[in-house]
Amino acid sequence: MTTHDIPKTSDILKTGRRTFLTGAALLGVTAHLPLAARAAETTAPSTAAPEQDRKAILAMAGTYKVTFDFRETTSFLADYKPIAPKVSGGEEVVRVVEDTGSVIRLQHILVVDGEDGLPVVVKHWRQDWGYQPASVLTYQGTGRWSLTPVDAAAARGAWSQTVWQTDDSPRYGGVGRWRHDAGVSRWTSDETWRPLARRDATRHPPYDRYSGTNRHALTPAGWVHEQDNAKMGPRDGGLVTFVHETVINTYNRFSDFPVAAAEEYWARTSTYWAAVRAAWDQAIARHQGVSVTEEANNGSVTGKALMGLADTIAKGGKSTPDAVAEARRVIADATQAPAKSGA
Repeated sequence: MTTHDIPKTSDILKTGRRTFLTGAALLGVTAHLPLAARAAETTAPSTAAPEQDRKAILAMAGTYKVTFDFRETTSFLADYKPIAPKVSGGEEVVRVVEDTGSVIRLQHILVVDGEDGLPVVVKHWRQDWGYQPASVLTYQGTGRWSLTPVDAAAARGAWSQTVWQTDDSPRYGGVGRWRHDAGVSRWTSDETWRPLARRDATRHPPYDRYSGTNRHALTPAGWVHEQDNAKMGPRDGGLVTFVHETVINTYNRFSDFPVAAAEEYWARTSTYWAAVRAAWDQAIARHQGVSVTEEANNGSVTGKALMGLADTIAKGGKSTPDAVAEARRVIADATQAPAKSGA
């Protein structure tokens, strides 16, 4: 499952992504986990990150009611008709899982209503921020990501944002600067490629990637994530733009939902997910990038297995060390050095 897609409850139940509340005492959440390997998010020697930037990033943590609004706007091919808008939503807990000063990792945890009235918890996307990055992980085309060097001038005063799938496999990255003027704190990325999200991939459209720009801005009620996407795909031996899309993901502060369910899930699985993050970082560092097969419903072929292991831990069916060992095998078997040819 890819970022910003709300799964159907039936899909969650089929894949076993379910946390049952057992009535046990809340285990609590550790806000700052032990340092995971950060080879995929390296930073150049620099002065300390600006505190105003850091405060803006950290302000995205909290509990929220979220609305995801996707709208194809302008077609650029006579034979392509924009699809109907799609609006969905849910409630999310956003937690700081690492903060070293120059690297901040925010984990999103989605909570939806189950068919039987019990809350269903899904580990959602993750966003990593790095100050004055030496490199950023970028999408290169079907199943391929590379660590792309960032020159000193572009890195100066800038932050990278790297976005990861629900199973912590890579999605996309970009570089931009925070601005704090005209009454708004906002960050705007450069234009980068990214793989199709679940909402599109499961339809098997004629396009196969987005070329997009991200903007994160703080609002009086929380924050907003805006995207300007060009949906691109192959035609006549080259890449063409089929349609433009605007995305507005709104996060308004809200706590009247089963936050405890998300916290219990994270308390039980956070050590596992820290090890999974480290395994992905090591796979990426080994080859200065990575190739892993994309899968429409889960983002990457590793998605079902890695998410399933976490849910087994949450339900007490497997120890964390055993699950970590299995997760490392899953990642090792699914990854290889990124291919150099073709898009």
